[in-house]
Amino acid sequence: MKKVIKLLFLSMFMITVSSCDNEDQELLTLSPQGSGEITSPETGYSFVLNPEENQLNPALTLVWNSADYDVPTEISYDVEFAMSGTDFTAPYLAGSTTNNSMIWNILELNGAVISAGLAPFVEGSVDIRVVSTVGSLGSTPQISEAITIIVTPFTTDLPKISVPGNHQGWDPGTAPLLAASAFGETDYEGYIWLDGGYKFLAPDETGGFFWGNTDWGDDGSFTGILVEQDETDCIADPAGYYFVEADTEALTYATTAVSWGIIGAATPTGWDSDTDLIYDPVTKTLSVDIDLVAGPFKFRGNNEWGQFDLGTVDDDGFLQNGGDLTFEGSAGNYHVVLDLSDPREYTYSVTAN
Repeated sequence: MKKVIKLLFLSMFMITVSSCDNEDQELLTLSPQGSGEITSPETGYSFVLNPEENQLNPALTLVWNSADYDVPTEISYDVEFAMSGTDFTAPYLAGSTTNNSMIWNILELNGAVISAGLAPFVEGSVDIRVVSTVGSLGSTPQISEAITIIVTPFTTDLPKISVPGNHQGWDPGTAPLLAASAFGETDYEGYIWLDGGYKFLAPDETGGFFWGNTDWGDDGSFTGILVEQDETDCIADPAGYYFVEADTEALTYATTAVSWGIIGAATPTGWDSDTDLIYDPVTKTLSVDIDLVAGPFKFRGNNEWGQFDLGTVDDDGFLQNGGDLTFEGSAGNYHVVLDLSDPREYTYSVTAN
């Protein structure tokens, strides 16, 4: 009787193993019959992404047919974007799903096409394809025919121009930058160490700074008038740290020499006088080692109240005009750094020595 039971158990075990083997074999021999072809939108669909529109509004809906593997099974889909003409050599994964459609809002689609290689504010083409797979290991891939959409993306970075010149070897790619106040504005400004001749240079369509791009210089009168043709170099004399303004629509520019200091109840001389900050050409920052006590302070330019008065930090952590900063640390000696090298995104730090 015991031998019969053992034989029965062994038979059931072998049937189970055989059944599992058959299931595994079925999964391994799935027969790809057709990829999930894209049905909407059609190739050539064109649109401009608007940075001023609600960024959560839908921008693109992609729809495709189900891929066919000849047996009922769950299918996963990856949607890939690539710059047209690159043959998906470096595709960007724009989304994954088990459904037959995907929707991107303005913010998502803008990020996807920028990641795929398109330049902001320039019309460009993106190829889109759907890659279907089955199983947890993503086996048996099938790839749809690609469609092409035409998109003009944007960037949330402030518009910038560069200031190449004698102060840095006339190299546009490493020149300091000025930033405009917002999209579409041409009121560029920033702080730069200048020494002799310089010009203003616009980026090309990819955002790069090169000779051959649009550039502006002085009209020869040295009265703050910019021209594109027959220009001469603008001149900073003497060498020094300047607040530089340029309007490439109004065709005007101005420079103001600025020496920066720290002032306030937290400093050794209180509100009576500034402690000067020293410019470092390597780090492009201003700094000083100073004894501080708890209390208010701010950064002031040219030892006077007026245009240069940084004492407020906005929600993004950048210094703004007006108000007072507060030092809340213990009394002691500190290294204070004022960083004005990133136009319109000014910061500071206080570190104990």
